[in-house]
Amino acid sequence: MLNQEDRKSLISDKNKMAEENIKLEKEGTEEKKEVEKTEEKPKTSVEKKEEKRQEKEFIIPLRRVFKKTASYKRVPKSIRAIKIFLVKHMKFYERDVNKVKLDRYLNEFIWARGIKNPPSKVKIKAFVDGDFIRAELAELPERLKFKKEKLERREKKGTAETPEKKEAEKQEVSEEAKEEKAEEKKLEKEKQASVIEAGQKMEKATAKQAKHLAKTSKQPKHQRRMALAK
Repeated sequence: MLNQEDRKSLISDKNKMAEENIKLEKEGTEEKKEVEKTEEKPKTSVEKKEEKRQEKEFIIPLRRVFKKTASYKRVPKSIRAIKIFLVKHMKFYERDVNKVKLDRYLNEFIWARGIKNPPSKVKIKAFVDGDFIRAELAELPERLKFKKEKLERREKKGTAETPEKKEAEKQEVSEEAKEEKAEEKKLEKEKQASVIEAGQKMEKATAKQAKHLAKTSKQPKHQRRMALAK
C-alpha cells in the first residue's frame, strides 16, 4: 500500500504533466494562427471593390422613347430613359435619377450622331458604387477605344515623370524668371534715360526762348520821332 506522501507526490506529478500538456496545446494553436495570418495576404482596395461590385449587363431600347419626341430633344430624352431604366432594374429603392452617373464614353456614344439621331439601342454595364449607380458601355467602338488608350498613355507619361525631369523644369522656370527680371530692369533704365533726355531738351528750349525775350525787351517799344531837316 502507498503512503500518504507517495500519493501526494503522484498527484502533484500528474497535475504538472497536465499543466505542461495544456501549455503545449496553447503554443501549438498560437503557432497555427500566426501561420494562417502570414499566409493570408491583405486584400488591396481594387480587390475589395471588385468583390463588392456586382456588374449587370443590359440592352436598353431607345427608339420607342425618342420616336414621338421632338427632333431637338431626342438625345436628352434617351439619356433620361437610360437613367430611369437603371434605377428600376438595379433595384435602387430611392429611385433618384440624379444618382445615376453615366461614363464619359457612354455619353460620347449617345451624342456621336448629334442631338437628332441617338442610337436605337445601347448595351450597358452597370454597378452600384455606394450611393450611386455607375453605367459604362459594355463594348467600346474602335474610335472610342483608340481615344481611351491615348488618354491612358498620357496619364501614364504624366505620372512616370522622374524627379530629375521635375528639377530640370524648375531650373528652366527659374532661369526664365531671371531673364524676365533682367529685361524689366533694362526697360526701366531706358525709360529713365529717355525721361532725363526729354527734360534736358525742354530746359534748352526754355533757355532759348528766355534769351530771345531778353533781346527783344532791350529795344524801346516806341521809337522817338526825329525832327525833320529844314
